[in-house]
Amino acid sequence: MSIAEPNTGPPAWRLLLGYVRPHRWTLLAGALLSLATGAAGLALPLVARGLIDDLSHDRTITGALVLMSALVVTNAALGGLGSYVLRRTAESVVLGARQELSSYLLRLRIPAVDRTEPGDLMARVTSDTTLLREVTTDSLVGLGTGGLTLVATIVMMGLVDPVLLGVTLAVIVAAGTVLGVIVPRINKASRRAQDAVGVMGASLERVLGALRTIKASGAEHREEQRLHEAAEESWRQSVRAAKWAAAAGNTAGLAMQIAFITVLAVGGARVATGAVEVGTLVAFLLYVFYLMSPIQQVVGAITQYQTGAAALTRIQEALALPAEPSSAQPAPLPATDAEPAALAFDEVRFRYADDLPYVHHGVTFAVPPRGMTAFVGPSGAGKTTVFSLIERFYDPESGVITVDGRDTSDWDLTELRSAIGYVEQDAPVLSGSLRDNLLLGSPEADEDAVTRVVKTTRLDGLVDRLPRGLDTLVGHRGTKLSGGERQRVAIARALLRHPRLLLLDEATSQLDAVNEAALRDTVADVARTTTVLVVAHRLSTVTMADRIVVMDAGRVRAVGTHRELVAGDPLYAELAATQFLATTG
Repeated sequence: MSIAEPNTGPPAWRLLLGYVRPHRWTLLAGALLSLATGAAGLALPLVARGLIDDLSHDRTITGALVLMSALVVTNAALGGLGSYVLRRTAESVVLGARQELSSYLLRLRIPAVDRTEPGDLMARVTSDTTLLREVTTDSLVGLGTGGLTLVATIVMMGLVDPVLLGVTLAVIVAAGTVLGVIVPRINKASRRAQDAVGVMGASLERVLGALRTIKASGAEHREEQRLHEAAEESWRQSVRAAKWAAAAGNTAGLAMQIAFITVLAVGGARVATGAVEVGTLVAFLLYVFYLMSPIQQVVGAITQYQTGAAALTRIQEALALPAEPSSAQPAPLPATDAEPAALAFDEVRFRYADDLPYVHHGVTFAVPPRGMTAFVGPSGAGKTTVFSLIERFYDPESGVITVDGRDTSDWDLTELRSAIGYVEQDAPVLSGSLRDNLLLGSPEADEDAVTRVVKTTRLDGLVDRLPRGLDTLVGHRGTKLSGGERQRVAIARALLRHPRLLLLDEATSQLDAVNEAALRDTVADVARTTTVLVVAHRLSTVTMADRIVVMDAGRVRAVGTHRELVAGDPLYAELAATQFLATTG
C-alpha cells in the first residue's frame, strides 16, 4: 500500500524555505540580478519617451540611442547571469532534498517499510524532488522578483499617467478574481497527478521484482493492463492540472490584451483632447507591454507553487514515517578475539500489526555464550521472527530480550547490529561486484581476510571461474549466481564481520549435500569461538547442535539435544522420523 498519512505538518511554503535556507545568499544574489534586469527594462520606456520628444523638437537622438543600446545589452547580460545563478541554486536545493530524503529512507523502521510501496518511495525521491527545481526558481524567486517588478512598474505607470493606470488596474483586478477560482484546482490536480506517479512507480517495482514469476504464470497482459491504468491515471491528472494552468496563463494574457486595447482607446482620446502628449501615451503603452512579463511571472509562480506544494507534501509524508535513530558513524566491528554474546528471551509476545494475530505467545529461552543453538519447528512457528527481534527490526509488544544481560532496547542500535552477523532466508545479493557484496558489512577487511573467508565458504572455485574474479559483476540481485552461490556469499559476508552473535536463517537450504556438509563443519568450527543461532527445516544441519529449541505456534515447547528431543518431544520425534528414518528406526 502507498503512504496515506494525513497532512498535518507545516505549510508547504515553510517546508520550501527550509530547503532554501542553506542557499539563501546565492538565491538572494540571483534575485538581485533579476531585479537589476527588471530595473534596466523599466528605464527603457522613459528613454523611449525622451527619444520621441527629441524627435518632435528636432533635437539630436544620438545620446538616447546609445543609452537605449546600453540598457538592452545590460539587461541581456544581467538576465543571463541571474538565470544561471538561480538555476544552479535550484539544482542545489534538489540535491539537498534528495540527500535528506534518501538518507531518511535508509533509516526507516522495518514496520514502516512493510506498510509502504518501494516504488512510491522511489517516486518521492526522484520525480517529487525534481519539482523543487521549478518551484525554487519560478515560484519563490519568481514571486519575489516578479512581484517587486510589478509594483515598480505600476508606480512608474502612475507617474506617467494616473488615469490610464486606473484603467489598467481595473482589468488586472478582474483577472485576479478569475485566478482566485482557478488556482485551488491546480493544487488539487497536481497532488493527484503526483500520487498517480507514485502508484505507477509502485506497480512497476512490483512487476520487475517478480518478472520471472509473472512470465511463468502467463500474467504479462494482466500486469501490463495494471501498469497502463496507473499511467493513464497519471496522464489524466496531469492533463487536468495542465488545463487549469493553461487557463491561468491565458487569463493573464487576455487581461493584458484587454488592458492594452483599453489603454490605447482611452489614451488616444486623451491625446486627442490634449490631456497628454503622444510620447506619454507611447511610454505608457510600453509599460503595459512590460507589465505582461511580471504578471505572467507572478501567475506562473502561483501556478508552479501549487505543483510544488503537492510535491513538498508528499516528501514531508515520507519524512514523517517512523525511522530509527541516526548515528554519526557506524560502530566498529568486534575484534577477532571478542567474547561471544549471550542471549535470552523472557516471555516475549509479538505481532506484526495490531490487526494481525500474535506470532509469539510468551517465548522464553536462554542461549549461553559460544556454541550452536538451533531453532526448529513447523512453518509459521515464529523461528525467523526470533532473528528479526534480535536485530531490532521490530520491537516486542511485551517481554524482554537481552544480549549480554542488557535489554536490547538499551543498546545503541548500531553497536548492537555491529556485534551480529545475519544471513537472511533469501540470502540477498546486491547489484555490483562480488567483492562489493563480500565487503558490504566490513569495508575495511584486508585481502587476506577476504581470501580466507572465500576459501572457508567454498567460494574459491567460483572466484576462479569468474572472468574478473572477485571484481566480476554479479547482476541485479545476484542473477548471475546460483541460489547456493548467493547463500555462500551471504555467509561469507557475515563471517567477515567477526560477529559475536551469528544468525543463520535457512542458510543451507539451497546447497547440495557436499557443500552443506562442508558448511556444517565450518559453522561448527565458528561455534567454538562465537555464539551461533541457526533456523533450519532440514534437521541434518542441526543434529550436532549444542541445544535445539523446538517452537510450535509461537511458543517454545522443548529445549534439548537431538538425542534428548527424539526421546522426549513428540513433535521433534515426528520431524526426525520424517527426515531420518534410519536414525529414528
